[in-house]
Amino acid sequence: MSPQLSAPTVRVHDSFLAAMAEFRAEGVHRYPHSGLGRELRTWHTRWPSAEGFAAYVQEVGGVSSDERVDGPVPMSTFWWTDDDAYLGRITVRHRLTPSLHEFGGHIGYAVRPTARRQGHATAMLRAVLPHAHQRLGIDPVLVTCDDSNAGSRRVIEACGGVFEDRRAEKLRYWISA
Repeated sequence: MSPQLSAPTVRVHDSFLAAMAEFRAEGVHRYPHSGLGRELRTWHTRWPSAEGFAAYVQEVGGVSSDERVDGPVPMSTFWWTDDDAYLGRITVRHRLTPSLHEFGGHIGYAVRPTARRQGHATAMLRAVLPHAHQRLGIDPVLVTCDDSNAGSRRVIEACGGVFEDRRAEKLRYWISA
């Protein structure tokens, strides 16, 4: 089976824990504006238990809320999995707050460190765009990345991202349907 987008699922519990340990080792939990960083800070003690992980899966499955400094935003979270292997995640924010319009964009994604440079980020972004464009009616979609992240820049451009500008240390791209 090849990797695919899926709803968050308890099926990948062991692999998810290993991936979160990789992200934690990278220091992602220290990033103040990262949704994944926030989850690492708030859920890491609950993830190891089956009950805690099930509660997390229920919270992030479906439409949840992305809490931003300028207000909550509805968000859909998808996981990139290969059978029982958790490879990464991608989130789609259903609308933009002023801060998201400047720096965060509609879509955020993360591939676990041991699965990087294998095409997963590009495949995830390509797979989620129809959801954003057709199901949510977001067209065009804003995707941003750090100006120092050449890999993410290549992913966005490979998925049709058209560069708009650089603000602070973020590159901003728009992807049309």
